[in-house]
Amino acid sequence: MKNYSKQREAILEVLRCTDTHPTANWIYEKVRETIPSISLGTVYRNLAQLSQSGEILSLHVADGFEHFDFVTAPHAHLHCKKCGAIIDAKLDIEPLSKLSNDLGFTPQNTIYVVYGICKNCK
Repeated sequence: MKNYSKQREAILEVLRCTDTHPTANWIYEKVRETIPSISLGTVYRNLAQLSQSGEILSLHVADGFEHFDFVTAPHAHLHCKKCGAIIDAKLDIEPLSKLSNDLGFTPQNTIYVVYGICKNCK
C-alpha cells in the first residue's frame, strides 16, 4: 500500500465488513459515519489506488456502476439481471490457467462475471 491514511483504512474496513459489492457512493456514505469530513473525491481516489495496487478488485457489471470487492483471490461473480445482486462463487481456475499457458498468455488480472437470474428472482 502506498501510504497509510485514516481515510484509506476506513474505506478498507467498510469493504472488509461487507459481503456485497458496493459502489463508491455506498462506500462514501458508510465511511462518512465515522469520518464525516471525508469527501467523495477522496473515496474515489483511494478506491482507484487500492484497485490499481491489487488490494481490492474493481468490477463493472451491466448496471453501469463500478463495484468493489475486498476478496482478491480468483473467483467468479454472478450478477442477477433482475434484482442486481452480485454473488461470489468459487471458480476452478485450473482449466483457465492451462488454456492461458497453452496460448502463451500470461494473465495479470482476471475478473469473471456471469449474467443471469438468481434463485430469489426465479
